[in-house]
Amino acid sequence: MGRCPLTPEEAALVLAGLGFNRGAYIYLAGSQIYGGKSRMRPIINLYPNIVTKEDLLSPTELAPFRNFSSQLAALDFIACAASDVFAMTDSGSQLSSLVSGFRTYYGGGNAPTLRPSKKRLAAILQENSTIRWQSFENRIRKMIEEGQRVHIRGFGRSIYRQPRCKECMCKHQ
Repeated sequence: MGRCPLTPEEAALVLAGLGFNRGAYIYLAGSQIYGGKSRMRPIINLYPNIVTKEDLLSPTELAPFRNFSSQLAALDFIACAASDVFAMTDSGSQLSSLVSGFRTYYGGGNAPTLRPSKKRLAAILQENSTIRWQSFENRIRKMIEEGQRVHIRGFGRSIYRQPRCKECMCKHQ
């Protein structure tokens, strides 16, 4: 129904529908996936170059951060903020909100953030036995295109995810 974060399978389908090739490197931020390696198998089979901070840093380099979850999250933030493309698989986490807002504010239009509409994706996936791949790709691209647009932040919305405009934020030089 589009209420939960995307599963690894759903994320793989979105990336494939957007034309990401098998050789793409994907940085997986956050904690371990519920269900472990068996749940990750579909995305790893399609995108074998998935890496985490544990893959990129040695145990010695990670040791000072181990007992500090916010510092571990900061490592994920740095990797996601600097990435070529950031794909959100959830809609409510602090990490995705902060990364999305940072990329919107500082990216100058050159830091794509993929925001799949979970509700629309659920509707598309419900047609899985009748939808053709080309139609799936077109609908995924349209969904992502609409999510790419920068919107004015509504009242009560996260300023971190949706900075209203550059003029409303403080910038000390």
